[in-house]
Amino acid sequence: MKALVFHGPGQTSWQDVPDPSVKDAADAIVRVDAVTICGTDLHIVKGDVPEVAPGRILGHEAVGTVVETGGDVRTVRPGDRVLISCISACGRCRFCREARYGQCRGGGGWVLGHTIDGTQAEYVRVPFADLSVHPLPAALPDHEAVLLADIFPTSYEVGVLNGGVRPGDTVVVVGAGPIGLAAIATAQLYSPFRIIAVDLAASRLAAARELGADATAGAREEPERLVQDLTDGLGADVVIEAVGVPEAFEMCTRMVRPGGRVANIGVHGKPAVLHLEDLWIKDVTLTTGLVDTHSTPLLLRMMAAGRLPGADMVTHRFALDQMAEAYDVFTRAADTGALKVVLGGAQHDAVAVPAGRA
Repeated sequence: MKALVFHGPGQTSWQDVPDPSVKDAADAIVRVDAVTICGTDLHIVKGDVPEVAPGRILGHEAVGTVVETGGDVRTVRPGDRVLISCISACGRCRFCREARYGQCRGGGGWVLGHTIDGTQAEYVRVPFADLSVHPLPAALPDHEAVLLADIFPTSYEVGVLNGGVRPGDTVVVVGAGPIGLAAIATAQLYSPFRIIAVDLAASRLAAARELGADATAGAREEPERLVQDLTDGLGADVVIEAVGVPEAFEMCTRMVRPGGRVANIGVHGKPAVLHLEDLWIKDVTLTTGLVDTHSTPLLLRMMAAGRLPGADMVTHRFALDQMAEAYDVFTRAADTGALKVVLGGAQHDAVAVPAGRA
């Protein structure tokens, strides 16, 4: 099969690799029908995630069709169309029993495209399939469903829920990329008074307004002053960091009101300064987190019911073998206007089972 292989910082290739096979009775082999690129993948390619070894197949988000299962898999079978979660869950360890699947200590957590081969390939082995894939309704197209693999549960759990968004809150989202836009969409479920989006790119600020932001500010246009002006000098109730650079995090801590909450979603490759000399007296809550995906079934139902945006966030479509072009477009999002890029996405009526898997 073909897959996108990481060879070290700045080096990837779409190349021939061996087909995956069942290694454990809880595994499923899934034919990848649609896959997307995450900002975390860009961090990996830059070298910000040293745990990813050269030779690793990248990717942790996909929709596909099950072609083979191990003997212990009970919830899906060959022919089922499924969402592949970015988080795998053993279901037995302490953290899985608390639905904190991102912290799984039984061989799960964020493993796809990180410590085991991932989804940017024609086929993928998914461990702990009973808890790590979700059957999909036929009415939900691939290119929308794939957004539920990571960005929607991440923004909802690590941003909106960790930030404790409540009715009447002023919420600032710093970073209007896919994660930030999903945070804007899911924050509205809690009836905030106002949502303010901050970003460098005018195209992303326009997308933020379309998805429900009440006010926007370019990162070079004194967004901190805008927040002060709109809150009578108090600051925002909740500030969500969705960039992953020190400047963005430090800006968030300056925007929050006394007693407010800063929820960090961004993947940071460099240290950020925590100004405790200013924050210690303000009773500010700071949260970080890796998504657990416990909310995926809920979000799946809401998207299927039309309560969450899907197609509006997909700006570019590619064939699966156009991986290099897709990465180029996504990497240059400020120039290309890319939000989410999706590769593949055609619906399939039948399963093409590879030789040896019938």
